[in-house]
Amino acid sequence: MFSRAILIAVIGTAVMNFPSPARAAADDYAFEPVKLELQKGDATVGVRLIQKSTGRPVADAVIVRTRIDMAPDGMPTMESPLTAEPSSEPGVYSFKTDLPMAGRWLLSIAAKVQGEPETVVGKITYTVTP
Repeated sequence: MFSRAILIAVIGTAVMNFPSPARAAADDYAFEPVKLELQKGDATVGVRLIQKSTGRPVADAVIVRTRIDMAPDGMPTMESPLTAEPSSEPGVYSFKTDLPMAGRWLLSIAAKVQGEPETVVGKITYTVTP
């Protein structure tokens, strides 16, 4: 009886100290702008999705939501449609849009990363010049 209790304690301790697989979370990823400054008019907005711990790009994410808009003081929000474009660089997600005014534009983006239960969300502010 005594040896069985010791065996159970040893097994329980071993199981509790056994390393479990590391799980990443949505905050382990980040969106970065390819360029922070864009020209007014037809523009390509590029963002890079990286895993923070390695700095490596995440190439197989599925973009589930995008929005780019400008909200100057005292004016209603001005939104511009985005159209996904193919990218030749791994981990870079590109979108075609029309930016009709110079100023600050905010890109809101969300993506699903394979194997991650949470959605990765990012916001990037671009400066649009005339």
